[in-house]
Amino acid sequence: MAEIGLAEVYHRYIACLNGQDWPSLAQFVDDDVKYNGQRIGLSGYRRMLERDFREIPDLHFRIALLVTEPPLVASRLQFDCTPEGMFLGLPVHGKRVSFSENVFYEFQAGKIVQVWSVIDKAAIEAQL
Repeated sequence: MAEIGLAEVYHRYIACLNGQDWPSLAQFVDDDVKYNGQRIGLSGYRRMLERDFREIPDLHFRIALLVTEPPLVASRLQFDCTPEGMFLGLPVHGKRVSFSENVFYEFQAGKIVQVWSVIDKAAIEAQL
């Protein structure tokens, strides 16, 4: 997949997430996707995202940095949101927090097959 094509696919994927267009998720995520080394499959990935949006109603994915080197994508996502209860084991309870997520994706045949994600929990802790 060409580098510019992969960036376009990733931007459409993020738009899919922000629009909570769950039926379209299969266009971007493989049926056997792995998340941080664990096979969760497309259905598990979707459940994870749906849960995130339930727990954080104002969740919005903003790309702060994007690097593509097919078949890999590296992205720094920025969040400014208000989780309703506990978040990452922290008592956020509706307080607005800003944090980033560093995430790497591996694509095969135009779909995400692996995701490695690290959320900056320390940034959230510093705001509480």
